[in-house]
Amino acid sequence: MIKICKFGGSSVASAEQFRKVKAIIDADPDRKFVVVSAMGKRFSGDNKITDLLLLVNAHIKYHVDCTSLLQDIEARYVELAQELGLKYPISEKFEAFSANIKKHSPEYIVSRGEWFTAQLLAEYLGLPFVDAADVMVFHHDGTVDMERTASRLREVVVRNGAFVLPGFYGATVDGAIRLFQRGGGDITGAIAARCINADLYENWTDVSGFLSADPRIVENPRSIRRITFDEMRELSYMGASVLQEEAIFPVREVNIPIQIKNTNRPQDAGTTIRETATEGQDEHLITGIAGKRDFLAVHVKKAHMSNEVGIVSRALSIFERYGVSIEHIPTGVDSFGVVVQASDVKDKIYSIVADIRRELKPDDITMVDNLALISVVGRNMSKRSGTSGKIFGALGNAGINIRMITQSSEEISIILGVDSSDFERAIKVIYESFVRDELV
Repeated sequence: MIKICKFGGSSVASAEQFRKVKAIIDADPDRKFVVVSAMGKRFSGDNKITDLLLLVNAHIKYHVDCTSLLQDIEARYVELAQELGLKYPISEKFEAFSANIKKHSPEYIVSRGEWFTAQLLAEYLGLPFVDAADVMVFHHDGTVDMERTASRLREVVVRNGAFVLPGFYGATVDGAIRLFQRGGGDITGAIAARCINADLYENWTDVSGFLSADPRIVENPRSIRRITFDEMRELSYMGASVLQEEAIFPVREVNIPIQIKNTNRPQDAGTTIRETATEGQDEHLITGIAGKRDFLAVHVKKAHMSNEVGIVSRALSIFERYGVSIEHIPTGVDSFGVVVQASDVKDKIYSIVADIRRELKPDDITMVDNLALISVVGRNMSKRSGTSGKIFGALGNAGINIRMITQSSEEISIILGVDSSDFERAIKVIYESFVRDELV
């Protein structure tokens, strides 16, 4: 079995965390391929190495001396190497990097966080180091050249049989360093898993997988053992994410499961994400609940609207004109709503409403602000009749007014709009009514 193991910044933040990573790798001979992020925070108030390197770039841009900042970064690496007894010449290598700091591109500077961390981890694990710039190939438009990347990674596997690979960056064919978006180490791991035909992509972080609700709202929420890619996307969209969303697609397309694991509690089962979830005794009606505040809905009503071709598209084109992204479009026979992030229309909403009045000539337009959206997600909800009604009933019995209802086309989620003041209470009611009782 082939496993790709990606360790996030919190997993490699200190010598103690390096020891945990080594114990995890040594515990399973299938864990021969490791992708690593730059060193993260060691404690509350500490800084991530990547953030410090971004600050170095800002110093250079505004012609501010960054010598002391670079010395602080070097000290983190030197302290780590000394505590673990590593022979890698970190001081010499880092000082060479610092001496030419103004000659490097901003992308190159930021990528050194992963580069140095991976060099040290490779020695500590006794595995070959592979530079991401040599195998992760970018097109000049910023997209990944999957064909070249797969070819180079497979060559490395044949040649080395194992590797430690820094995440977050790669290079164009002419050698220019390119970065993924923040959290891009997850993407690197997913691409590597796909390219070497891994059986499992393990993503090691500081939480034991997905939780069925926000622990800041629900006390001790149930862990999600198994979840489908579609369910994870629904929950992640509402902010319940422990994985960079773009990391899903490379492995999903070739049906490689992802397992979220906790470096600090490797014995925990974690969460397994795959295309479909085999039915079993731990199947639950609701997989998870997530939500966000700060939405606004514009409701448009017009008699015989269902007979008027293109009215919804014309309304949406008005929002597009103002550069506003649409979140949801609940519809009725003679009415529809457009739900947007309130912050996106803060200075535009009255102009948008005026344009709708002028161009669509509706009978009525109303706005609902201070709206919160709650997504109730579960692949089994469509199999059990009356689920929606029971959720609405539970909220009604708690005195919570539902302002909006919409359902995904896959029937795996129900999205409810409630007043922001009822947001946390609504999540607690749904959890206590439909999730807590299923705990075993």
